[in-house]
Amino acid sequence: MINVLIVDDDFMVAKVHAGFIQRTPGFAVVGVAHTGAQAMVETARLQPDLVLLDIHLPDINGLDLMTKLREAAPELDVLVISAAREVETVRRALRGGIVHYLIKPFSQADLQERLEHYRSAYQGLDLAKDVAEQSDVNRVFGLESAERAEPHLPKGCSPETLKRVVDVLNSTEADLSAAEVADLLGTSRVSARRYLEYLHDESRVEVRLKYGAGRPERRYALKAV
Repeated sequence: MINVLIVDDDFMVAKVHAGFIQRTPGFAVVGVAHTGAQAMVETARLQPDLVLLDIHLPDINGLDLMTKLREAAPELDVLVISAAREVETVRRALRGGIVHYLIKPFSQADLQERLEHYRSAYQGLDLAKDVAEQSDVNRVFGLESAERAEPHLPKGCSPETLKRVVDVLNSTEADLSAAEVADLLGTSRVSARRYLEYLHDESRVEVRLKYGAGRPERRYALKAV
């Protein structure tokens, strides 16, 4: 589970963003701060993996705060969420080593896409191996290598949704049914099963049969790499 601290001076906005995060598999909100001073205290106390950081705070500029937060939590990653659109502000944030810059207002899908990329790219790079391959680095910077393309997807399927299905399976240690995957994605069971069966055909997931009354239930789990 990736623990997230939200730093935003607007109470209602922070609450909305917390809801977005809680509905993203694999992420949990562990705290909320509305000032830089509160953010320092909560970061030191909670040691979150990721902070959603607003730039316009009442007591400090968020980009100045970023350096201080990393002193309290050296392994901290930062995703900036701000209404600030000035090019120099964005450049300064990028120089500070943020994982993404999301301009307000944004939708749940916008934030979820960035969070899923963070989980698969940044977290995956930390855990996968001692030595990174170029494909690992490309993934961090949003460049998909040719070997990871999906040229033979079934008709009506998209690479974006396929990635979300894989992320859902990757976020749990248990196997899942098509209905459970559909609930987590907000899609139909038929659609979820189409992607799951494609992954099974490609030998990327294994199917386990759960027996009970009636027809056995097909349950899916990613194969160990």
